[in-house]
Amino acid sequence: MSDYLAERFLLDTIEMRAAYCDALIAAAEENPDIIDVESDVQYSMGTRKFKERFPDRTINCGIMEAHAVGFCGGLSSMGYIPFYHAFGTFATRRAFDQVFLSLAYQNMNVKIVGGDAGVTATANGGTHMPFEDMGLMRLVPGMTVIEPADSVMYKTAIRDMANTYGNYYIRSCRRKTIKIYREDAKFQIGKANVLTQGTDVAIIACGIMVYQALLAREILAEKGVSARVIDMHTIKPLDKGCVIKAAEECGAVVTAENHNIIGGLGETVCAALSENHPVPSERVGVEDKFGQVGTQEYLMEIYGLTAKDIARKALLAVSRKNKV
Repeated sequence: MSDYLAERFLLDTIEMRAAYCDALIAAAEENPDIIDVESDVQYSMGTRKFKERFPDRTINCGIMEAHAVGFCGGLSSMGYIPFYHAFGTFATRRAFDQVFLSLAYQNMNVKIVGGDAGVTATANGGTHMPFEDMGLMRLVPGMTVIEPADSVMYKTAIRDMANTYGNYYIRSCRRKTIKIYREDAKFQIGKANVLTQGTDVAIIACGIMVYQALLAREILAEKGVSARVIDMHTIKPLDKGCVIKAAEECGAVVTAENHNIIGGLGETVCAALSENHPVPSERVGVEDKFGQVGTQEYLMEIYGLTAKDIARKALLAVSRKNKV
């Protein structure tokens, strides 16, 4: 396994929203131009501590997400670096026109943080469950789209976003995840992390599905199938070199995402494969459905987002490879 993987995969001691706030405070300590903009979500997104530390650099626009995004564009035009956070549905779908025109079209420098990614919205249900946010943000020219697997990666991504000009969208759950990486792990936006080597099939995952991919690797090993696991934390720009190499060396690919299979990681990986090195490919994700209320475990079962679902699709991809 990678030198950067944790020795044991255990529930993290820090919530993702706390990791975000800590990273934002650290970035703001170094850069006085960083501004926290939000839509009445200080508690749910975990940024109350930022307001206590920087009360004059915290702006609550109320529950007016489209207005908040346009406001961030204005701040950016004045040289500030706004970090805007809200639930993923409202940060993207509700404010899409403002993201497209007020930020991207104007080449601004705004960082959008979407909480409650996919099934991690749990009890908030379908109205708050973003299965389409990555697809929407991928459509925006120049937008970088990221989904970290754990708090270690999240903190690194926030730091790098703060130090790099451009519009970014990062999606994440708010609560604790399984810790995948050691504290000294290295990440580069736009560069995938190969977590385990394998020769029969490559599993390319992002966010909470990275842990499921690692579990699926163990299931496959029991069946004599060697799986490579790749954390594709940056969905746009995609690390095409890593994808193509995996296809060349493994001959089959499976993607896994906590998102609609339309518009997300699977679609962009399959496009790269079809244009460069076609191989049998399967996608694990939400199959064109709305969200619903439930525990995360229940929803992952309902939508087919578990390790066993990944293993099943991997075996299918391998069987198709052998028929070519």
